[in-house]
Amino acid sequence: MLTDRPFGSLIREDKPTKDLWGILDRHAKPITFDAIRIKLASPEKIRGWSHGEVKKPETINYRTFKPERDGLFCARIFGPTKDYECACGKYKRMKFAGVVCDKCGVEVTRARVRRERMGHIELASPVSHVWFFKGLPSRIGQLLDMSLRELEKILYFEEYVVLESTIEAVAKVPGVKKKDLVSVDKVRKLQEEHGANALKVGMGAEAIRELLRDMDLDSLARDLRAQMLGETSVQKRKK
Repeated sequence: MLTDRPFGSLIREDKPTKDLWGILDRHAKPITFDAIRIKLASPEKIRGWSHGEVKKPETINYRTFKPERDGLFCARIFGPTKDYECACGKYKRMKFAGVVCDKCGVEVTRARVRRERMGHIELASPVSHVWFFKGLPSRIGQLLDMSLRELEKILYFEEYVVLESTIEAVAKVPGVKKKDLVSVDKVRKLQEEHGANALKVGMGAEAIRELLRDMDLDSLARDLRAQMLGETSVQKRKK
């Protein structure tokens, strides 16, 4: 049987052609590189890769044994469970390939696309990525000049962090300034003494994000470089 594929010469001739050996040689050679760089994908990038938002924690309907709509196995997001057949059965067979069902919203295509397609979940609240939180040295801790234990207390909702002092009365209280950790009882006491809006505090990754947003990285970089020039301690220079 004749074929137009690159390996067709193996069938048509007793010996492979030079072109075929070139193809085989090209695929056999490893790709050489000096370094590789990886980073987290941005929210915009993830939404671009995604085929839809997962809104429910359900997987399979226990009665119909079909994927739940907007769930973790949703056919509208990830693709049909059967080749060239939408979820409701309105469109079947290859002649409807590429058609998106106007009833169930599932694209008529091969079921194997479920192995490739990606969905996404819109978080109700921001979270901290473990690479930047617990990786040593902690990148978040270095930027905010906080220890790992202090970050844990904020991210795990154990204590509040001061985001802003809004009145002079709070500034006079010893030990209360921006980025300080404050217990729940102390926050309640300060609010009783100075008012509910006296102190702006926060917990969790949302509070950490606000602190990072308030930073002027260019100014911080200039200050740190100036400090390093006059610093003799090797340990402090590494920090």
